[in-house]
Amino acid sequence: MAKADKSPEGTSSPAPKDGEKLQKVLARSGLGSRREMERWIEQDRVTIDGKPASLGDRVVAGQRIEVDGRPLAAGDGEKTRCLLYHKPTGEVCSRKDPEGRRTVFERLPKVKSGRWISIGRLDYNTSGLLLFTTDGELANALMHPSANIEREYMVRVMGDVTEENISAMLEGVMLEDGVARFTDIQSGGGDGINAWYYVVLMEGRNREVRRLWESQGLTVSRLKRVRYGDLFVPSKVKKGQYQELASNEINGLYRMAGMPAKDVEPPSREDRNKHKRMEGKRGRVRGNKHAKDDFGSRDARKEKSGKGRKPGSKSTSAPKNKRRTRD
Repeated sequence: MAKADKSPEGTSSPAPKDGEKLQKVLARSGLGSRREMERWIEQDRVTIDGKPASLGDRVVAGQRIEVDGRPLAAGDGEKTRCLLYHKPTGEVCSRKDPEGRRTVFERLPKVKSGRWISIGRLDYNTSGLLLFTTDGELANALMHPSANIEREYMVRVMGDVTEENISAMLEGVMLEDGVARFTDIQSGGGDGINAWYYVVLMEGRNREVRRLWESQGLTVSRLKRVRYGDLFVPSKVKKGQYQELASNEINGLYRMAGMPAKDVEPPSREDRNKHKRMEGKRGRVRGNKHAKDDFGSRDARKEKSGKGRKPGSKSTSAPKNKRRTRD
């Protein structure tokens, strides 16, 4: 951006009363979520016209914004990329891990500007669908509780599950951070230590699925997210692999967020070639000793035998006419 006009004394022009909030502009450029950008501002990593920025600052076109001494280009954030990642167990959702564990960001393709931002998180022992975008505003809107986006999980539960347990989790349970509930619970077959369920949440609090089952004296031994809104894990996307979302899928995310859609930035030729090589590989994830500790072989056998989820069982609503893709 061009520098703002300076006064004779060399000070920057008065802060504009109009314009956009600084953290919103930074998030839209793909540097991170709005909350993360607020932390950067508090840490004095951002300047406006050479002066340290403050929370609450607004900016207009023509002002010079710098992050860690690097200018924010005017075109940053005008286009977007989104992808779906099939997270295996044994990976953390932070960019760096003090314990040296693998992170979900290590396998993602490079971006020309900004960086990948995860839309929500999955804990270390949870696998499944995880979305990424270069648009921090989109990530912020989709993660906000008011978005009311369905998240569906496949769960293996240890213990005797009763109708009372199911009813309690559907009606709502008081956890340490407030009331939580599933909006749908469907039986996936099995019994005893091998009972499977599909559950749906409308929010993404930390370990919420596990804590809801634990409130009933039951233990979750396997957990995988199979759906986010209208998006499922494609069967061809194996654990540790990703797939760029098509324009119509990205537009669907913007609709869920209540935001106008952006133009899609196509992946580079290098990324396309890398993705083709990845698609040619089998589902085995290299360098991750936890990768096979997942659902794959069991679910494949259930699909072939015709067993599995029993539509309409233990549910307060009719099952959705959507196909759940398993490993």
